Amino acid sequence: MIDTLDGGIPAGEERLRLEVEGGVGVLTLCRPEKLNGWSWEASRQLGVFADRIRFDESVRVVLLRAEGRAFCAGIDVTAPGGAITGRSAAERTHRYDEGIRWVHERFAAFARLPQPIVAAVQGYCLGFGFELALMADVRIAADDAVFALPEAQLGVAVDAGGDLRIARDAGAGWAKYLALTGRRLDAATAERLGLVQLVTPTDGLDAAARDIAAAIAANAPLAVRAIKRNIDAYADQGMSAALDRAALAAALTLTSDDAREGYAAKAARREPGFEGR
Repeated sequence: MIDTLDGGIPAGEERLRLEVEGGVGVLTLCRPEKLNGWSWEASRQLGVFADRIRFDESVRVVLLRAEGRAFCAGIDVTAPGGAITGRSAAERTHRYDEGIRWVHERFAAFARLPQPIVAAVQGYCLGFGFELALMADVRIAADDAVFALPEAQLGVAVDAGGDLRIARDAGAGWAKYLALTGRRLDAATAERLGLVQLVTPTDGLDAAARDIAAAIAANAPLAVRAIKRNIDAYADQGMSAALDRAALAAALTLTSDDAREGYAAKAARREPGFEGR
């Protein structure tokens, strides 16, 4: 049986869609025409679905996937409410800090679900998309997947802890290399670094991810949840304090002149002229 759960989200406004089948909660990013670009609303909906999944005993594992040719190409700069305003730089920084902390809370509700999360990634997996995939417990990538944290190229810090999770999983050197340069990583290299557990042909991605999700769902739920909690407790030591620093750093850089220049240069397809202010 398939149960479609909309979480009270109005028709036509869906950023994600949840379906439950055979113990697997399939959570799909469903804006392929926008390359599944991320937004404040997408973060809100992720939190709505995380709360719903958490207490749904019929969901033993979550499969995170995306429609279209990209998993998530990063922030959707055209989304309503994308820019935070304020009467002063201090007020804008405060509001960004609170907003990013709010996003962290929604991401934490998702990442800390008692059910394991399997991510199936194809095409572009950039910025917030990469950070979202890194919150999964197991990551499967199509051979056309491309990963990157391009924030520094736009004049901002990494928002949601993706660099911290790379440091945890692949080492501080690789986290710094990727976050400081913004360079892209192919699926094979991501697998070698341990950021991806399996690479498949693009046309076999869905089947491979569903096979792994089904294998987890077939195991004893209490044991599966305990294993996830125990490993996370070991791996995530210090993550909470680091995320607090990440929120403030992102808020300060998002309100900087360099960020304004970085986004303007990106839109104009020119090299940015950063001045450190």
